[in-house]
Amino acid sequence: MVLAVLPILAISFVPAFALIELERVSIIDPKLVNVFGVSLGNSINVDQQVQISSDVINNQEKSQKIAYLVQVKNEKDFVVSIGWVVGVELNPHQKFEQSLSWIPKESGKFTAEIFVWEGFPVNHKALTEYTTLQISVS
Repeated sequence: MVLAVLPILAISFVPAFALIELERVSIIDPKLVNVFGVSLGNSINVDQQVQISSDVINNQEKSQKIAYLVQVKNEKDFVVSIGWVVGVELNPHQKFEQSLSWIPKESGKFTAEIFVWEGFPVNHKALTEYTTLQISVS
């Protein structure tokens, strides 16, 4: 009788592009800028046109279409402005500065919430956690 011992090998791998849902892109450096891209700080004036801007980075090994959404809320958590840009496609690991215009109509403290989704307005999915920017208007 011949006994043979056969080794069992277990091989596993994680593809380089396997990111969890909310890590596919990053939103960094949210800021207020003028139409020329010059940073304005977080204090602006009523009726002053500003761009709510941030850098969006595709963390994936593949291209990604995105929708950039910004909603601005007042101190009572009421949405006073909402806007979006769709159709932008980021190449793998591309960093892209995106912005949306806003003209505050009243003074106070505001919070801009910045979202990056895919499939907006239908079948939308978040590609990252949203980011906020505090704004003071006088």
